[in-house]
Amino acid sequence: MNVLAIEWTWSEILWVSLIGFCLVVVMLLLLVGIMKIFGSIFTAKRAKQPAAEVEVEEEVIAAIATALRIYRGALHDKESEVLTIMSIKRAYSPWNSKIHGLTQMPDRK
Repeated sequence: MNVLAIEWTWSEILWVSLIGFCLVVVMLLLLVGIMKIFGSIFTAKRAKQPAAEVEVEEEVIAAIATALRIYRGALHDKESEVLTIMSIKRAYSPWNSKIHGLTQMPDRK
């Protein structure tokens, strides 16, 4: 008698499938609950911290953005930003020829 060869009836198969499905659904609901609890804990901690509100004038924001743009532009080489596509004629090469990969049919006499 082989232990791995168990003859299952349809009722046993349905019960195992139902229990497995229910287990998956319960675990998903449990994970969603845990995530909601962690979310409420972290939002409660964030609400307790004082909010630091600083108003910055638009001119200051523009000056900072301009300075960052100039700095980032100086990091890279100046390029012409022109794309040139050249057509190159390739010489015949046996490496890219498909006919050499085929077997020649022998001559029948």
